[in-house]
Amino acid sequence: MDYFAAILTEFVGDPELANWLVVLIIGFACLLFIVAFMFLISGIFSPFRRRLRAIQGIKKTVIKKDNNVGLSIGNISPVFLPKDAKEVSKIRSKLIQAGFREKSATSIFFATKTIAAIALPAVVVVAAPFIPGIGLKDIIIYAMISTGIGVFGPNIVLEKLLAKRQKKIRQGFPDALDLLVVCVEAGLGFDIAIRRIAREMQHSHPVIAEEFGIVSAEIGAGVDRIGALKSFADRTGLTDIQGFVALLSQSIRFGTSIGDTLRIYSEDFRDKRMQKAEEMAAKVSTKMIFPMVLCFFPSFFVVAGGPIILRVMDVLK
Repeated sequence: MDYFAAILTEFVGDPELANWLVVLIIGFACLLFIVAFMFLISGIFSPFRRRLRAIQGIKKTVIKKDNNVGLSIGNISPVFLPKDAKEVSKIRSKLIQAGFREKSATSIFFATKTIAAIALPAVVVVAAPFIPGIGLKDIIIYAMISTGIGVFGPNIVLEKLLAKRQKKIRQGFPDALDLLVVCVEAGLGFDIAIRRIAREMQHSHPVIAEEFGIVSAEIGAGVDRIGALKSFADRTGLTDIQGFVALLSQSIRFGTSIGDTLRIYSEDFRDKRMQKAEEMAAKVSTKMIFPMVLCFFPSFFVVAGGPIILRVMDVLK
């Protein structure tokens, strides 16, 4: 308290006024904490919420001890979830594509953002008295930066995880497609071929094997093939798989040969991979300009012109 009073005294100029300001700030922070705590408690134990759950027919289930955190955050999810349904749906789809398919994943994500946005500035304020030479302006700047990290950091991490998972799916999909073509042309049914891919690719490409395993489980549970394949495309979010699902859905709907469709798409997919590889190879020459200018040319000029410069310097002496 004395530390913050001393900092405020530098800006205000009156020690008594600075002490009153510190007291007001602390009182306002305590009031906000009490209001937020009461709001959370009222959200958890609200009789209206219990009545709505009873009307909707939500039954109580036995929750394991390992899921206590998800249950607690799920109870207070309306506090953390934003009011914009489109934003919630967008984050939910990204979480599913990144591999987080639990019902409480969205609530945990927004709860993490909220807690990080509050906790990180609090850590900065608490740690400020132990850092010598730091002023009020520096504390405000660091608190704002930490708040930004808490707000935007989880989104960046989610995008990285999503890109990493999509990269694994993109790498394993060609092998899965070739295996699917072989299985179908060998006489296996489509459902059995999907199950075979999920079993055979568990070690080489576990992510794509998991996705095909979900497709097989949905078909076994009674979901039609087209619906299961569309769910597969939505879970991955890749345009290549969306095109594959659209082509396969048309083949199933119109009764054409699935083997011929898979063979045509496999050849077309190989052509796309070759074109993409050629495109990446064509970009190499352009990308090599900057490393050559920054690294290679200076070394070349030193080696080529260094002896001449040394000889000229010896002559001038």
